[in-house]
Amino acid sequence: MIRLDVFSDPVCPWCYIGKTNLDRALEGRADHPFAVEWHPFQLNPDMAADGVDRVEYLEAKFGGPDRVAGMNAHLEKVAKEAGVTIDFAKITRIPNTLNAHRLIHWAGLEGKQTAMVSALFRAYWREGRDIGDKQTLAAVAGEVGLDAVTMERLLKSDADVEVIMARDVHARERGISAVPTFVVADQYVVSGAQPPQLWTQVIEELSAKSATLQ
Repeated sequence: MIRLDVFSDPVCPWCYIGKTNLDRALEGRADHPFAVEWHPFQLNPDMAADGVDRVEYLEAKFGGPDRVAGMNAHLEKVAKEAGVTIDFAKITRIPNTLNAHRLIHWAGLEGKQTAMVSALFRAYWREGRDIGDKQTLAAVAGEVGLDAVTMERLLKSDADVEVIMARDVHARERGISAVPTFVVADQYVVSGAQPPQLWTQVIEELSAKSATLQ
């Protein structure tokens, strides 16, 4: 197997689209060589613990409602082409995602990391749930087969907070400045929400290379 490290944030729409495109390619090639692992990268590491109003934040950051409306329209178009559902009407807040990344980390220990990433994307972008809220996160954990009570207890503690923050810092020290970023075999970097065709090509090239080495 070949490691595919993915640096991502649940509140990043391009990460959601990028994952969907990758999933489509992997589903089309059941013989793919990838062992996927997800890594934390906070788009807004200084975000308030309780998050902020999404509209107010984006309008202040990008220069008013017209700019934000244009960005949303473009994003909806790209998402639709990728088969991704985004419901902006339901999304009222931008959360701090530190606890979401802790949840992804713990899910990885149970072999449910990718399922957790999918569930968080769905909860935020399709259902408009506040994935900065600890009870909401615990509920999402339960939906993918983790013990919700245990997850809520851990979320209320400081367990692995420093671990996640250190991994985020390490990613930036490696030169990662935007997500999604994919690192293949700890050597090749692929940035952005690439189409399924690119991943299919990568899989074919890796498979051909592996065959020549056998």
